Amino acid sequence: MTLRYQKLRPEAVTPVRATPGSAAMDLHAVCGEEGVTLPPLGRAVIPTGIAIELPGPETVALVFARSGLAVKHGLALSNGVGVIDSDYRGEISVGLVNLSAEPYTVHAGERIAQLAVVPVLLPQLEEADTLTPTERGRGGFGSTGKFSG
Repeated sequence: MTLRYQKLRPEAVTPVRATPGSAAMDLHAVCGEEGVTLPPLGRAVIPTGIAIELPGPETVALVFARSGLAVKHGLALSNGVGVIDSDYRGEISVGLVNLSAEPYTVHAGERIAQLAVVPVLLPQLEEADTLTPTERGRGGFGSTGKFSG
């Protein structure tokens, strides 16, 4: 598979997998020499200067947080996981939120997120009066957990 990309800004960094075993490519911040400072609980949308062309509707690009930024600095994606549809051709931007008690400055060129391209199933929807029963049934949050004590 080929993922076509375009640099929309001269300072944009080509997405790259850090190791041969990496499932996702790093996305880098394009935010000027001064960077962008997120105060505690602050949010910002950080551009990457990159646009992509997915091969077709059978693929989606997902933007995930970088674990190092999350664990060391409390930075997370403000929308959990970003979804880039196959027909989107605009710049990829990353919404970040600072969940720590300290300000954090995102610097130009810094790795801020990961981009993974994954297959998509495109099912036909069929409304049903009932669904096939299972052992779990309608059990929701925590319903499969084992409790000791």
